[in-house]
Amino acid sequence: MQLRKLSTTDAFVVTDLEGAERAVGIVRLAPKILRDGATLLARTATYQQASFGWKVAGASAGINATPDGRDEAVAAFVAELAEGGAPLVLLDAAKGVTDDDLAPLRPGDPRPALHRTWGHRLVGLSAAVAADAALGGLDGRRLAVERLDDVGTAFVAEATARGAVVVAVGAAKGSVIAPDGLSAAEVVAAGTEHGEAGVDQLGTVDPTAWITAADADVVAVGSKAGVVDHTVAAGVRAGLLVPVGAVPVTARGLAVARRQGCTVLPDFLTTAGAALAMWADADATVESLGPVVDDQVGGAVREVLGHDEGPLLGACERAEAFLATWQDELPFGRPLA
Repeated sequence: MQLRKLSTTDAFVVTDLEGAERAVGIVRLAPKILRDGATLLARTATYQQASFGWKVAGASAGINATPDGRDEAVAAFVAELAEGGAPLVLLDAAKGVTDDDLAPLRPGDPRPALHRTWGHRLVGLSAAVAADAALGGLDGRRLAVERLDDVGTAFVAEATARGAVVVAVGAAKGSVIAPDGLSAAEVVAAGTEHGEAGVDQLGTVDPTAWITAADADVVAVGSKAGVVDHTVAAGVRAGLLVPVGAVPVTARGLAVARRQGCTVLPDFLTTAGAALAMWADADATVESLGPVVDDQVGGAVREVLGHDEGPLLGACERAEAFLATWQDELPFGRPLA
């Protein structure tokens, strides 16, 4: 893992692997972005790229700035990175940063804009495809969704289109649990119009409940790295945990979930829809990528589903087998929070 500290503002870029012609990742802004967290995000991006046979490293950047210094810090960050000409590190906007902020970095970026414009829909699609592949179909399966953000809403739309039923929707302040199911159209509309606050439109929010309390077949999580630790995992009732965000499960959480009889899918496969769009043809659309996601993500999940140590570690080994074809040494540490 290589660390570059910027000289014009309090910011950094970490890149994984040596010898890669390109690195891809995200940039986040907050008063304090931790390098350990950035390293973890870079590592899961590396495993995601390797899962599909791309010799591309993961990357992650952080800008440390308070709200009143945000614009100046972002401008300095972008200007310093743009000085090098064609970028070797390709960054996309995440927490605290907008796509427009990074516009000066686009010249020389060979990727089409689809993964930025419709990334949430593509991630929701790949998560639904992964769940469908793991369960052999989603018809009648009961879903609990941690957040109605853009990706969570897209996941609900894709999963319910395959016949799933939403029985719980969460938010930071609590959850709505509906054993008889919620209207898919109402859940999608609430998330589309109101985001996480849309949970208020769906019923009474129980501030003491989390979605793990729901009697569900599938629980979708991803609000932050490590959100499912060993304590949370001990309460998961669902048989399948589907990440809709980066590295939501800790190493201890994975061990506990497996003892609970819960299968944890690898985030670097379930969220891969946007990554597949990065290297697609310039005229690709969400619709045209649908069969590609079905084939690549669904196929990868089915391949690792029967692994003795579970699909997450099986997918790690699968990615590492490709990394070993062009790296002298494998990166130290797997993508687990």
